[in-house]
Formats: sequence, C-alpha cells, structure tokens
Amino acid sequence: MDLIKSKVFYVDGELIEADEAGIAKLQSKGVNANDATLRDNTIAYSIMSKHNVSGNPEKLKIKFDKITSHDITYVGIIQTARASGLEKFPIPYVLTNCHNSLCAVGGTINEDDHMFGLTAAKKYGGVYVPPHQAVIHQFAREMLAGCGDMILGSDSHTRYGALGTMAVGEGGGELAKQLLGRTYDVNRPEVICIYLTGKPNFGVGPHDVALALVGATFDSGFVKNKVLEFVGPGIKNLSVDFRIGIDVMTTETTCLSSIWETDSDVEEWLEIHGRKNAYKPLSVNGAACYDGAVVIDLSQIKPMIAMPFHPSKAYAIADVKANLKDYLHECEERAKVSFGDKCEYSLMDKIIDGKLYVEQGIIAGCAGGGFENICEAADILKGADIGNGKFSLSVYPASMPVYMELVKNGAAANLIEAGAVIKTAFCGPCFGAGDTPANNAFSIRHSTRNFPNREGSKIQNGQISSVALMDARSIAATAANKGFLTGADELEGIEINKYKYFFDKTIYDRRVLDCVGKADTSSEIHFGPNIKDWPRMNALADNLLIKCVSEIHDPVTTTDELIPSGETSSYRSNPLGLAEFALSRRDPEYVGESKKVRAVEKDRQIRMAKAAGLNTPDSEIDQYGFAKDAAELKAEYDTVLKKVSGNFSVEEKDICLGSTIFCTKPGDGSAREQAASCQKVLGAWANIAGEYATKRYRSNLINWGMLPFLYNGQEIHKGDYVFVPDVRKALTEKIDEIKAYVLSANADGTFADAKEVVFTLGSLSDDERQIILDGCLINFYKTK
Repeated sequence: MDLIKSKVFYVDGELIEADEAGIAKLQSKGVNANDATLRDNTIAYSIMSKHNVSGNPEKLKIKFDKITSHDITYVGIIQTARASGLEKFPIPYVLTNCHNSLCAVGGTINEDDHMFGLTAAKKYGGVYVPPHQAVIHQFAREMLAGCGDMILGSDSHTRYGALGTMAVGEGGGELAKQLLGRTYDVNRPEVICIYLTGKPNFGVGPHDVALALVGATFDSGFVKNKVLEFVGPGIKNLSVDFRIGIDVMTTETTCLSSIWETDSDVEEWLEIHGRKNAYKPLSVNGAACYDGAVVIDLSQIKPMIAMPFHPSKAYAIADVKANLKDYLHECEERAKVSFGDKCEYSLMDKIIDGKLYVEQGIIAGCAGGGFENICEAADILKGADIGNGKFSLSVYPASMPVYMELVKNGAAANLIEAGAVIKTAFCGPCFGAGDTPANNAFSIRHSTRNFPNREGSKIQNGQISSVALMDARSIAATAANKGFLTGADELEGIEINKYKYFFDKTIYDRRVLDCVGKADTSSEIHFGPNIKDWPRMNALADNLLIKCVSEIHDPVTTTDELIPSGETSSYRSNPLGLAEFALSRRDPEYVGESKKVRAVEKDRQIRMAKAAGLNTPDSEIDQYGFAKDAAELKAEYDTVLKKVSGNFSVEEKDICLGSTIFCTKPGDGSAREQAASCQKVLGAWANIAGEYATKRYRSNLINWGMLPFLYNGQEIHKGDYVFVPDVRKALTEKIDEIKAYVLSANADGTFADAKEVVFTLGSLSDDERQIILDGCLINFYKTK
C-alpha cells in the first residue's frame, strides 16, 4: 500500500503522478497538468456541486436528499428541531431502531424512545423502522442509497459510497439544520484517490482491506476530513458486498466521506433490491486531478487483525502469530496510557502452547453482518465444531431480509450446527450494549471499532476486556480451531460457494411505517418520563472566564471517553441524566467539578438579575439540580474575579463563567453530539485542544455553543482559570488570534499573575460564529 502525498491525475483508468515522467505522459494524452478545472472532474465534486446551493465552489452549502438516525440520536435531534420551529420533515427522514433495541434495563425508557420515534414519524412525515428489522446502514443501503445522491446521518459510519451515494456522518445539530431547511456548511474538501489494482487472495475479506487502509492512513492524518474516491481496475474484482464492507470502515481513517466508481454489478445489486432506477454510472469525467492518492494492490493484502485498542493498530495475522509476545506486550503498554493503574491488564495468559487463545467471536452490524460475510463464514464452519470451552460465537445479520435468506439457503443451519448463536439485527456489540466479554477476556469481532471499554467493560469498576477486529472469514477460521487465532488463508480444502441473494421486501412492507409526504400534524407525540427537553442556555457574554476541570494528554481521546457508549444509551433522551456519565471512564471527577463551576455561575446570574431588578423564578434557579457543595469554589471564584476585574477593568455582569477541558486531540470516533452537549449542560463554554480528531466533533462543539479553541502550549492545567477578554468582539470581528490569560493557583490558595497565551479558532462560517454567540443552535434559530 503506497501513499502519494502530492497531487495525482487519473486518466483513462490510469493513475499518473505529477513528476517529470508523469507530466510528459499527461501531455501525450492532451492533458494540461496545470489546468485547475481538473479538480472539478472527480466523481466527488460532481456530486457535491449538484447539492451545493451557495454559488461558491469553495464554500459549500449542501442540501442533502435524505437523512437518517437511530434510537440514541433521533429523540435529541427532533427535540432540537421542535424547539426551533419544526413543522414537518422537508426531506425523507428515516428513524431506525438498532441501538436501544434491548429493552431489558431502565424500565420503559428504551421503548418510550421507540414510541416517540413512531409517533414523530406520523406527525412530521418520516419513516419508522421497528427494532430488530435492520441496522441503520443496512436499511439505508437496501432502501435509500442511489447513485449521485447525498445522505446525512447521525451515525459516524454513514457511508454508502460503494452504491454511488456520498454520505456523511455528523452530530445531531447538523441534521436539525436539514430538518429546518438549512444547509450543511463546509469548505470544499480535498479529494484523495484510492486506486485499486489486483484481486484478493483466498481467505481475504473486506475487513482485511479496510483495516490495512486504516492502518496506513490514520496516524499521519493523511485523509483527515477529506473525501476518499475509489477508482481503478481492481474494483471489478470485488463484489458489491465486498466494496460495502471496505467503504463503511473509511470512517476510521477520519475522512469526511467516500465515493466509488459504479458499474453493472452495482446496477444488478440495486435491481435485486427492487430499485434499478436508483442506478446510474459514475466515473471520472475525462481526466481528473486529486490532492493525493493511496494505491492498494488487493493481491498483497493478507488476513489482518487490529489489536486493542484502535482500528489503526492493524497487522497481518501471520505476523502477530509469529511475534506473539511482542504484539501482546505492545497492547499492554497502550493500556497503561489509557488506564494507568486503574486495573490490572495482561494478555500473556492468552498464550497457550505458543498460540493465542481468544474467548469470543462476533460477526455483526453494518460492517460484519452482510450477506456474503456470513455465508462465507458459514461455509468455513460447515461440519466444524466450536467446542464447549470458553470460546463462543455470535452472528448478527444486518437486516431481517438478510436473515431470511440465510435461513433459506442453509447458511444459518451450518452456523447453528457448529455452535454459533444467530441473533437479530442490532448494533450492540459495536458499542457495548451486547455480548460484553468476561473480565480479562479477549474478543475478536467483525465490527467497526475496538476503542477502550467500547465493548462494555468498566474501568471504574476494575473491569477490562480486549477487542481485536478481524474479518468474518478469519473469525470463522478461529472458531473452527476452537478459539485459537487462525487466519482464513491458513485453511485447506474449504469450499467457498457463491450464493445468489434474493431480497424480500415484503418484510419491510409489513413492518416499516412510511409517512413521507403524509405528515399528520394533528397527531400527538408519545413522551415517556425519561424524555426531556433541552435545558435553557444563555448567550455568550462579552468576556469569558473558564476553569479547566479536566486535563487529558492521551495522543487521541475518543468520543467514547468523552461520553461512554453502552449502558448510558438508555439516557440519551435525557440531557441532564446522560450528562452524569460525562468523562466517567476517563476522569471520574469531571462531573462533580463541572457542577461546582456551574453552581457558581448560576449564583452569579441570580445576583446579577437581582441587581438589575429582574425576577428569577425558582424553576429557573433549580432547573439543573445544582451542586450544593460549591462554597469553597465560590471563594476561589471571588479571588480570581477580583484579580481579573482589577487587571482588565471589567465588571462581573459582563463576564460569564464556565468550565473547559484541556485535551491533546479529542473527538475520534462516534458522531454522537452528546459528547459535546453533555459538557454544555454541565456548564462548559469551550474545549482547549491541540487539534480536533474529526470535523464532526468540532461541529458538535460549535452547535452546542462551545468555543473550539486551538492551543499547542503546555501552560494550562486542571484547576487553572483562563480569562478571555472581549471574546464576543473577537468572534464578531473575526479576529484570528485571541489573547487569553491563564491564572494558576498557588499552594496557599492565592493565584499567580496571569500568563498570556494565544488561542485560535480555525475556520468558522458566519452562522457558526453566531451560533456560539447565541449560546447554542436552538438559541440561534430562535433569534432568526
């Protein structure tokens, strides 16, 4: 796999670099390497330009064709849109139920969310997919994706590029904007050519190619916030299911979106699903210029394993087996970075007779639960026996139509006979709401992520387990070997059949509610006791005083560490309830310290209101259930305020107090807006970071009225106060460099003289600036 970090050209199916020989070849083909319009000839830009309503090719304002959410995001999104004046869904909005599907904990709250979704679909004119029918992305592939379309989803793995659809996963605020007729605003992204050649060898599946791609690109940030465009002669050697399996994992490279050339195989796939009219050929228009390239020879890809605790820690299974102790030791060292001494973690006990023993295998979700993945796993396991030891195997087909066909063609029987358990369409194994391994167990999964604790363990309770990512074929090979790590390429005498897929849409016809274009505005929405409105949020004051209440120096901080997945998902419709879990896996003190700051700020607001002769209702004072133990912090605040007021001649009424976190690189992973909104409802006004891992996390901060400060110094620590004078002026006047002042506590409780630092905010649109000034997206729409 080769990375080309300079512009390249794609002409007549050939990739040409911009070196001396390449430019000569371009000239021989009648192509001018200096022609700036060649950037417009990519498939990606041809689609984006048709959806751009700004009139400016560099500052895009995108209107999507369709949007989609699942049941840990759609309640918050619709609540945001309702508070901002929603009357009906202006475009098709699909509400799937594949995350809170297990209603075994929390009383009625999960099913209450489902009833909210069902009744909202009726009232506003949406599509409701009941629990266990399909995971969000499989339903979108089967029923929504069309060549040349654009789809926005509130799940980070919203990727349908293999079907010719540019899809983007973002936080809920961006979907709320689409529901209110607004646009998705983004600077024109760079486009990276993914040039495929060759043909996969026996035993190699889509996850192997995907993990190799993630491993080659993630650490360098080469494709961060860019669009990946898949072209080249290797595409014809991949089935559409195989392409889909690679495509969904492009999210883990931190790219913005993806798109593929389409061909007759895509046309046939859409025809099988009853949507042949959704097909059209997509290819490069003549010659195209890209901002870089990744060249992948599919014949050189080996069965891969992404070791704990990130998809980018990807290695050939054969290499891991040959150097087992080295790779396991490397994992143990990574665990120390994330967990410190919070729990004991060792993998050396997994070595039995020189081989790695794993306790669990999972094939599931939008990445693993596809028809071909499961069929080939079933062929590998035909006549085999996974044993009656610690090892277990669970398989989750991605939709009920896929499940039905597996039953009809016998694949399900092969799996069951081998000892596997087949379950319904559910995303739980991907985010910790199902099949959590035993303490210290090692799980191999064909799913999307293996971040720390994402599988459901709890470090705060001394629980830790490990997840490695592998392709379904190698998971099946390991299962056939009764839990000892085995690459599918090691198998001999296995016959892998080619099964034709028959899609049965009647399952959806009978169970899915489709009210698109049939909104019943008179109907009532079902609210459960756990479904809460967003609390009121204030506008940004002229000056900002923030206390750093958490300090994280990990190389990358995932959204799972900012707001845990798994057991917290039941509270996703309750902003204040969910906020109690913020940073709980990374910094258990965060919530309490944030609440103290929030309590002091509310006390300030009440005092300022009374001084101005304004009424402050008790209901407003108590809306957050403020901490009662903030007296000590109030004294500290008074000391800092006196210092700030004296040095900068500002009055308390012109300052707002909030909390912040200092983090090296936050926001890798999920699109869930709650990673930001939980900080906001706890009183945060900013993040301070060296960089942001993804655009979607930064956008979430902005939509919840938080300043995404950039700062590469080391002067800010937990317990410090940071004063940002004239912050509204800086935003309004688009000042690039914002002076701020750090006040650090001395041992005696006094504060040292302020140290000047300089923050930047990066690129912000006019609307984004106003959202921060107004305090959040909801306030922004109210002012409109």
